[in-house]
Amino acid sequence: MSVILRTVAVSDRGKARENNEDAVHAGSRLVAVADGVGGGPSGEVASAIVIRALSALDTGPDPDDPAAALRSAVDAANRGIREAIEADPRLDGMGTTLTAMLTDGDRLDLVHVGDSRAYAWRDGELTQLTRDDTYVQGLVDKGVISRDEARAHPQRALVTQAVHGAGITPTFGQVPARAGDRYLLCSDGLSDYVEDAAIAQTLREQRDLQACAQQLVQLALAAGAPDNVSVILADVQTA
Repeated sequence: MSVILRTVAVSDRGKARENNEDAVHAGSRLVAVADGVGGGPSGEVASAIVIRALSALDTGPDPDDPAAALRSAVDAANRGIREAIEADPRLDGMGTTLTAMLTDGDRLDLVHVGDSRAYAWRDGELTQLTRDDTYVQGLVDKGVISRDEARAHPQRALVTQAVHGAGITPTFGQVPARAGDRYLLCSDGLSDYVEDAAIAQTLREQRDLQACAQQLVQLALAAGAPDNVSVILADVQTA
């Protein structure tokens, strides 16, 4: 069995931002979201570099080893950011989150850096597949604060790791996939402002991909989200 993805992406600059530092890719083999950091236009540059490097996985023949190809693409993306900074020192300090999934036979290969998230929707249950690389998540892991308290913490957006042209330790994994699964990738503009219960309700009630993605973005905007918000939905089909 081979997995094929039917995908859609919706992105909005949010209530307070003048530009959109998120970059997305939604194809039949690869979905990816990158949320740029670094201020000014540099976040946009970093996220675009990363998505451009990974989107090459969605063209041409299937790689012989998708998991290895994904790792190589992440390395190339990180190297691309370093080369851009070397060419223009004004970009120093830029970086980006990255969460991506690539088809690999009957499963999906997953890579994660930062606080953009991946969720699985299966049999009416929403499961978060990634752990946020953030200061606040560290406090939750240590039992210092609760998940509910983390949502309102003033430093909730402080990431502890990003693709920034230097040493990184991405989290890689593999997710068994089956026909009927729906996967959600999003920047923190959604997950910081919309509760998981509301996300799950939307996925439950709205089966149309485009309408569902748009509704999730609208929920973030209605919650006053000042940040960029990006949503990718991927439905699993089999060939």
